[in-house]
Amino acid sequence: MAKKKKKNVNETGFENVENALSKTEQYIEENQKSLTIIVTVIAVIVAVYLGYKRFYLAPTEKEAQAEMYMAEKYFESDSFRLALEGDGSYLGFIDIIDEYGVTKSANLSHYYAGICYLRMGDYESAIEELKKFDANDVLVATIALGAIGDAYVELGDYKEALSFYTKAAARKKNDFTTPIYLKKTGLLYEETGEYDKAIQMYESIEKEYPGSQEAFDIEKYITAARIKSDR
Repeated sequence: MAKKKKKNVNETGFENVENALSKTEQYIEENQKSLTIIVTVIAVIVAVYLGYKRFYLAPTEKEAQAEMYMAEKYFESDSFRLALEGDGSYLGFIDIIDEYGVTKSANLSHYYAGICYLRMGDYESAIEELKKFDANDVLVATIALGAIGDAYVELGDYKEALSFYTKAAARKKNDFTTPIYLKKTGLLYEETGEYDKAIQMYESIEKEYPGSQEAFDIEKYITAARIKSDR
């Protein structure tokens, strides 16, 4: 009797599977036209995307890189106006942003343009361009955050400057950029009279980044901040 019962259970299970398959087949049959349209649309979207990358984005990126070469040379020689605006024969970073906006070169041009504006004393434009720059590497993206902090310092907005210095110091910690922005944060805390916080920044450099350039004479900054704090 037990074996017979088990057989009935198995048969019931097979019947359920068969019913489910029948319903699926019925659904496909009833909605075949809609499903065909959906599959076709997906295939077209994929084909368009791949074609866009291969036949438009890739050559456009190559062209943008070629145009950007001279702007980078001007930047390296501190000719920031020419780097930013071009020289009449070659495009500047602003032109590259306008003409090649979908490319990585245009994105990087936001960084270069921001630094150019910063060096030229146009701090609001520097902030605007640097905030548009989008990167995930250790060095350049961190320097961009720090440069925004520098621009806010020049504008006298110490609260925003501290915010961006703190972000730069905390972002992907390493022995190069982190102590630089810890020190800038400390100096700005001293400027605002928050000496205990300044000491914390300096001591972080001393303890966590003893081999850095900033750690070389950090003890004198700690001592000076302590003297000011005791006044």
